[in-house]
Amino acid sequence: MTELAVRNRRAAFVAGLIALAMVGLGYASVPLYRIFCQATGLNGTTSRVSEAELPRQATGETVMVRFDANIQPGLPWVFRPEKPLQQVRIGERNMAFFIAENLGHKPITGRASYNVQPDQAGSWFKKIQCFCFTEQTLQPGERVRMPVIFFVDPGMRKDADAKDIQQITLSYTFYPVDSAAKGS
Repeated sequence: MTELAVRNRRAAFVAGLIALAMVGLGYASVPLYRIFCQATGLNGTTSRVSEAELPRQATGETVMVRFDANIQPGLPWVFRPEKPLQQVRIGERNMAFFIAENLGHKPITGRASYNVQPDQAGSWFKKIQCFCFTEQTLQPGERVRMPVIFFVDPGMRKDADAKDIQQITLSYTFYPVDSAAKGS
């Protein structure tokens, strides 16, 4: 084998490795981006925390939290917040409920995506428990109350970009989970 043929094979091998790495990075980019957004609050993504991370003491300050509920077109559900607006003390554990009802004639599994507006509040809005962490299956005609347990981190008032926020909107959109993708 000539020197030129060896170099060509080596170059083809390296190009193949680079292409394979780019495909792998493409597949990994979505979960990596989600992790990055949850860690930084980018694009209004909230953080998931444990009860142990709840601040020891709430501040005397309050903020209004507005709850927004949407469904993807074609999902035969009714989905709404039980109470659309709630005044909460910063640093205090709070609970809100959402109502979902399956108006269809068969069981339907859905999953909720979520975000917080304004974007600057995303890193300060902490969820302890949420129906959005798992898929929800509703039987035909079934109606459920789904809780969200959360708090607004007191550090928000020290953040130059978020200190003046008076209202936070927590928005959910339910979409059907593709049963073919789940293997059923």
